[in-house]
Amino acid sequence: MTPGFIRLESEGVGVLVDARGPGLPHVLHWGAPVGGITDADADALAKALSRQTAPGTLDAAWQVSLSPQEGDGWTGRPGMQLRRDGVVHHARWDVTGIEADDRSFTVEARDAASGLRLAITVGIEAGGVVWVQHALAHEGATGAAPVDVDWLEATLPVPSTTDTLLTFDGRWAREKRPVVTSMPAGATVRQTRRGRPGHDNPVATIAGIGAPRWQTGALWGVHLAWSSDLTTRIDRVTDAVTLIGAGELLRPGEIRLAPGQEYRAPRTAFVRTAEGLDGFAHRVHTWLRARPQHPSSARPLVLNTWEAVYFDHEPTRLAALAERAAAVGVERFVLDDGWFQGRRDDTTSLGDWVVDRAVWPDGLGPLAARVHELGMQFGLWFEPEMISLDSDVARAHPDWLLHHAGHLEHDPAVSWRGQYVMDLANPAAYAHVLGQIDALVGELGIDFIKWDHNRDLVESMHNGRPGGHAQTTAVYELIAQLKSRHPSLEIESCSSGGARTDLGILEVTDRVWASDSNDPVERQDIQRWTGLLLPPELVGAHVGPTTSHSSGRTTALSYRMATSLMGSAGFEWDILSCDDDETAAITRFAALYKELRPIVHGGRMLHPELRDPAWRATGFVTDDAAVVVVATVASLEDARAERLRVPGLDRDRRYRVRVRREIGAAEYGWIAPEWFTAGEIELPGSLLAEVGLQLPTLWPLQAFVLHLEAL
Repeated sequence: MTPGFIRLESEGVGVLVDARGPGLPHVLHWGAPVGGITDADADALAKALSRQTAPGTLDAAWQVSLSPQEGDGWTGRPGMQLRRDGVVHHARWDVTGIEADDRSFTVEARDAASGLRLAITVGIEAGGVVWVQHALAHEGATGAAPVDVDWLEATLPVPSTTDTLLTFDGRWAREKRPVVTSMPAGATVRQTRRGRPGHDNPVATIAGIGAPRWQTGALWGVHLAWSSDLTTRIDRVTDAVTLIGAGELLRPGEIRLAPGQEYRAPRTAFVRTAEGLDGFAHRVHTWLRARPQHPSSARPLVLNTWEAVYFDHEPTRLAALAERAAAVGVERFVLDDGWFQGRRDDTTSLGDWVVDRAVWPDGLGPLAARVHELGMQFGLWFEPEMISLDSDVARAHPDWLLHHAGHLEHDPAVSWRGQYVMDLANPAAYAHVLGQIDALVGELGIDFIKWDHNRDLVESMHNGRPGGHAQTTAVYELIAQLKSRHPSLEIESCSSGGARTDLGILEVTDRVWASDSNDPVERQDIQRWTGLLLPPELVGAHVGPTTSHSSGRTTALSYRMATSLMGSAGFEWDILSCDDDETAAITRFAALYKELRPIVHGGRMLHPELRDPAWRATGFVTDDAAVVVVATVASLEDARAERLRVPGLDRDRRYRVRVRREIGAAEYGWIAPEWFTAGEIELPGSLLAEVGLQLPTLWPLQAFVLHLEAL
């Protein structure tokens, strides 16, 4: 096609852009592929979608551009807001060049009045995910007025037939709660102002037609790959198309561009599917799995010591715990909080990453060596972005705190979780943290870091300006530099559990900790909705103690293990306290996890549709096999339970279906079908998908694992 029109088409997604001007190009279509079309077809489509005929005026808005402005007659939220000398600056963009290929294009434009250059890149990547990024550079002469960027957000149009909006809410230990509403009128935003996405992070904004379903339905969604404050937006105005978008939430004065400076906004992912929520997840999972840095080795079974010992570190006991872990089949042993100087509770010592010789007189070397000798990887907990006032580093460098200058003087008790933030945009503070962690990784042969982040950022100031953006980019660079120095090192993103589980942090880390709750009832939904973005191999999911520390709920071991199987599995439990039966059960679970993880971690995640809200069913399907975890989170509504239909199977093949009872048997009531009590059956894929299996009447908080193998 001529440069007047740009057509991208790949992996079941099409984007058609009219770049004929005036002003910035606008998107005629983002959705299903439209096939080979000519310039004449594109021109006819532009006429078919136009709002007015020349010499029409702004009484009827122009087609919405890639960055819609008030000057376009756009009555929704502008795509960007800029200020010069404290006054809003209305840019007039003239396109200076377009570079395009089959999968991406970049538009460059200039605003003559300010000397600003805008570059917008749009591309279709693996899985059909459309990525959009804006970059704004000040190319004015030396001495020209600086330009403040209030926001710079990416947007794409969605059909006005969309009538439902899905976002997310939550709290600590109950992240990723879905919120479904009717499409709101006008310009609507959801924002996070925590210095991290937060437990109440909207995660994604998804517009659909009708209530969202797992298997069917057209959806258009957006996610910002950024690990700090953000805005997601939907604009349903009455005189133009509907827009969906997202961008970084900047504080006033945070990004001020002087001549020669540039601001690159975080990348924004746009996902369109006709296959419901599972189709949405499949596109994002495909993109993640295609990355060169995506974990390629089997995801090890983990034991993390937090809920086993908390701050009670005793070297002999921890060595015994490591030996028990290796005996039951654990592959990665992670020593959590409490190992460093003076850290007997959570009120002190953050920033002093020196082994506490009062607790570990011989250092951590003997434990790390024993863990490696037992054939396991050794992991260690850090919270590198934080600092305690009661620490050597804070006493020596009070200027390293990321806070408003008067914050501590006004009220030293105004902290968050008893801790403060280390200003990693300060080169000296950055070098201190990097040097201490780097030394320990090299000395101990650390294979894995649990990288924690346990507080919101409040009044963050760096060099007299809001510091959230600089802090986040410094964190990304710090993690990347550590991994560059230690190429085999893996890092988990934990932020009070799941407060930072975005695609931005996944660019530099290898998995996330989905929640500080190991209550399997809560975890069923936390992991389900975390899976909308992240495939199971990237989501830490551990077996906790019999009674959950976050909810007080007591659950069966089989239920906890079945839930853990749905992610990157492990234990957060003092397994030295297990009796013989429990030890035998977790040993069988370890073997089962290793057998089934190629399916769970390599298959397509699917959710069989079940009417009763007490059911949870999560499937993982490959070409030759499937695993389905079936669970209840409450008592069932019906005396005769529903049928389980398994999507994604090859309808022309036969499958052996087995109930894998290594984790223990689920308890059930008066209906127990023959196939379930026998534990095995053979059926064609067509019948399993269309007719299904009669489910037993499970008691509340019970689960079982199905393993399907193509014959």
